[in-house]
Amino acid sequence: MEMSAARSLLSEDTFLCPVCLDTFTDPVSTPCGHNFCKTCISENWNTKDQYLCPLCKEDFSRKPNLKVNMLLSGMVAARLESSSSSEHQESEPGEVLCDACTSPKLTALKSCMDCLVSYCEAHLEPHLTAPRLKRHQLMDPVENLEDRMCTKHEKPLELFCQTDQTCVCMLCSVLDHKNHEFVPLKDEYREKKAELEEKDAKIQQMIDQRRLKIQEIEHSVHLSKDAADREIAEGVRVFTALKESAERGQAELINTIQKKQETTEKQAEAFIQELEQEISELMKRSAKVEQLSRSKDHLHLIRTAVSLSSTVSSRDWTKVTVPPPLYDRTVVKAVAQLEETLREEMKKLDQIALRRLQQYAVDVTLDPDSAHAQLLLSDDGKQVRYGDLRRDVPSNPKRFSSSPSVLGNQSFSSGQFYYEVQVTGKTGWDLGVARDFSKRKGTITLSPQRGFWTLGLRNGHHYEASADPINHLPLESRPEKIGVFVDYDKGLVSFYDVNAAALIHSYRDCSFTRKLYPYFSPCGGGSDENSAPMIIS
Repeated sequence: MEMSAARSLLSEDTFLCPVCLDTFTDPVSTPCGHNFCKTCISENWNTKDQYLCPLCKEDFSRKPNLKVNMLLSGMVAARLESSSSSEHQESEPGEVLCDACTSPKLTALKSCMDCLVSYCEAHLEPHLTAPRLKRHQLMDPVENLEDRMCTKHEKPLELFCQTDQTCVCMLCSVLDHKNHEFVPLKDEYREKKAELEEKDAKIQQMIDQRRLKIQEIEHSVHLSKDAADREIAEGVRVFTALKESAERGQAELINTIQKKQETTEKQAEAFIQELEQEISELMKRSAKVEQLSRSKDHLHLIRTAVSLSSTVSSRDWTKVTVPPPLYDRTVVKAVAQLEETLREEMKKLDQIALRRLQQYAVDVTLDPDSAHAQLLLSDDGKQVRYGDLRRDVPSNPKRFSSSPSVLGNQSFSSGQFYYEVQVTGKTGWDLGVARDFSKRKGTITLSPQRGFWTLGLRNGHHYEASADPINHLPLESRPEKIGVFVDYDKGLVSFYDVNAAALIHSYRDCSFTRKLYPYFSPCGGGSDENSAPMIIS
């Protein structure tokens, strides 16, 4: 056996001095065969009159001549060197420790299923070199080796019983699990490991999906915050403008009334001043008349009376009045001006709202397989009009058989989408969205209950929303371009007059469970007045 193998078989106590209980320093051997540190045994004998062995108490007649045991000294040195070089192999938390090590315990390299012991590299050497120990079953280091033994037969658990789904030893497979299906633990390990890896991949996928959902939610919150900030800013702008307009209208109203009142007061002051002047002149004449009436001179009285009898020049005050000023519905006009400002701001808001909806615009084209036989579609799939002749087209479940209608190629089952249709020059049309699998054959009644959410024109000026009964919509102007906006998740379908940026009608709280397709009907009748096409912008 090699020196390293021999060292591995020696216990830790072999290298400890019986006196100081520490690793030998210059070990020496007594005639009785025991070993001590040279210093320890020398000091022991120097304090006594006898030369006794500290272990066996053998009495030496004279002090032995002790020499360093070179073999033991070399083994001690090798032991210290091995311990020093193996310090980096000391176990870390969670690693299996060598059961043969005392202190410090090193990391186990293998576990023996026969010995039920785990060994580090040094203590494993006998199992690699000794013939008897080579027959032992070694495996990667594991803890709780007793749990890996069959409690009934005390044999290693080497097989997996697929019938009972349990680990068994070789004897179990013969005695207790007859006719069962078995596989080696390694094979079952590989299968279970593959299953765990697949399961872990799915778990990681679920984690990634949830992280993406978190990012999506955070992005939605960010977009919502931006939208809220924009709405607040726009609201502050509108209400500030309305407040300023109201304050300006109030100031103008007060100024107008005050100016009219000032004009009235100035006119009255002029009349009063003129009256007071006439009163002063009349009082002077009255004084002269009174003085003349007391005169005793006949000739003087007669002459003077003739001059006083002439008519005093004065205004006919019976027709003079100072009527209160007519304000001519000044307050009503001011409020009307405020209403006009409000209408202008509302129009601006409608334009902003429409522009925001237009960001959800999608490219819609017409599906020829769904088009009624008398409808004519443009090559680019953007225009449809009613033709004079019925085309020879294949019959299919998608095609409208009686109603002059056609669907878009695109379908939608979530989110928002928007498209615009030009209807200039037409006296009749229908457009909106239709539910997948809605009725295509025979006479069709347009209503949400039947899967159609549409807006229509009849006789050039009667607008109606599809419903049962029909919902008539009074419009002040005749739209030339219609915008259709759908929020699938919120159940909303809205129609807009694009040029006026005005909402025409909305279907709210709709319950969408299937795909939605854009729906178009240029209406028929063979009238030249309605021959213009519907054009998808």
